[in-house]
Amino acid sequence: MKVLIPAASSALGLSLDSVDELVRLARAGVPYRELAVRASCALSTVYEHLGAATLVLRHHRAAHHLRVEEREEIRAGIVRGDSLRAIARTLHRNVSCLSREVERNGGRGAYRAYRADQRAVQAVRRPRSGKIASRAELRRVIEAKLEQRWSPEQIAHHLRTQYPHDEGMQASHETIYQSLFVQARGSLRRELTKYLRTKRMARKPRSRAETRGRIVDMVHVRERPPEAEDRAVPGHWEGDLLLGARSRSAIATLVERKTRLVLLVALPAGRTTEAVTAALGSKIVTLPEALRRSLTWDQGKEMAAHARFTNDTGVPVFFCDPHSPWQRGSNENTNGLLRDYFPKGTDFSAFTQADLDTVADELNTRPRQTLGSRTPTEVYAQDVAVALTA
Repeated sequence: MKVLIPAASSALGLSLDSVDELVRLARAGVPYRELAVRASCALSTVYEHLGAATLVLRHHRAAHHLRVEEREEIRAGIVRGDSLRAIARTLHRNVSCLSREVERNGGRGAYRAYRADQRAVQAVRRPRSGKIASRAELRRVIEAKLEQRWSPEQIAHHLRTQYPHDEGMQASHETIYQSLFVQARGSLRRELTKYLRTKRMARKPRSRAETRGRIVDMVHVRERPPEAEDRAVPGHWEGDLLLGARSRSAIATLVERKTRLVLLVALPAGRTTEAVTAALGSKIVTLPEALRRSLTWDQGKEMAAHARFTNDTGVPVFFCDPHSPWQRGSNENTNGLLRDYFPKGTDFSAFTQADLDTVADELNTRPRQTLGSRTPTEVYAQDVAVALTA
């Protein structure tokens, strides 16, 4: 025989005891329509109560927090007249935990599982100021680093390194992002988002037809020396062109694989094969010979004269597969960083080599997590010293 759920009056027509019973039966697999019949209420009432209960059941909570089924067992034990110590043994919980739970929810006579669980969820969700908002010194440090174009990941790592014993001066990169973008957690100035590398919410996939001709006698990247792959030896570079407005201007970008050092090369004569190889050659030969071992490029026709470039500089050129930017990932990442300084649509003819050197210096003095929080300049200087004494 089916037992009807007692339907006492409440805001939605069911008492707290009735809601507890609804939750218990729903967890046992009783259909919602049958629950409505047992409770002598509308189906919509059941959905409204159990919809909230579902949120409670799904709500993420730490392992030490009481679960809704444990609260149901507490209520059942109270109804049976069990002591809190006996209920705690059944649940394998500390009795003080249950004592506090029952006390803050009205005591033994007023305790209801559903109401207690709802209150716990609301306590977790209650509005509260974020960590960054409540600590002015932490906020000042983060804002200063954002203005220097540090990423939230770099700032978080810097804080852990700089303040290893002061948790109040540490914040995860996710906390920083939330403080910038989430209104309820906001404390950092919203205009600081302009310093972040990514300016859009999602990537827009783009496709294009292959229009470039084949480069004669090119050597594939897989034939690059193994020492370049594991970044164990400095002197292996990745390069590409960063194009300006309507592809009418460009600069060349070079990144050393081991140290992540960035070199920017102005191309005032344009991006023809002759102009690019001449400008790159002039820049490359200023480096110590031990630190110019190879150059990895994509299959752009600006490097069609790679054989002459190698003959003039002694630097062999290796070519990636078409549409395979991950084969020179350091350079691709750097080009993304450079868009902070040179947004798409920039006219590069307006920038001198001195301007580019200033930007490169700012990137090279920014600490990198992959370098153990050292800067590319520091690591490169150390490698230069070793190369010159070898």
